[in-house]
Amino acid sequence: MKHLFFLFVVCVMCAAGANAQVSGSISSQAQPWTISGNPQRATQTDMATPYSLMERSGTVSAHGERPLWEFAIEAPVVPLGDSARELRKEHAAVKKAVKVWTN
Repeated sequence: MKHLFFLFVVCVMCAAGANAQVSGSISSQAQPWTISGNPQRATQTDMATPYSLMERSGTVSAHGERPLWEFAIEAPVVPLGDSARELRKEHAAVKKAVKVWTN
């Protein structure tokens, strides 16, 4: 039953594809590709008047609390080589399997 349904779906898809090729709305004749021109051209003009991006900024200061970055404790970093050596030692110290299965 599955094979019959699959065959039916394939036949419907092939028929739809063949129908699309025969009754296509695009002609098979070559058409040249033209780029439409733009009537405006680049011209040299004066630059805009400069303005400051910082004109509304003020100085902010606060008293009392210190930010965390001033007194935070730096986390200890273990080098990658040391951690690899430690893992290798642990792997060598682990109890090995007694039974070996062969199929």
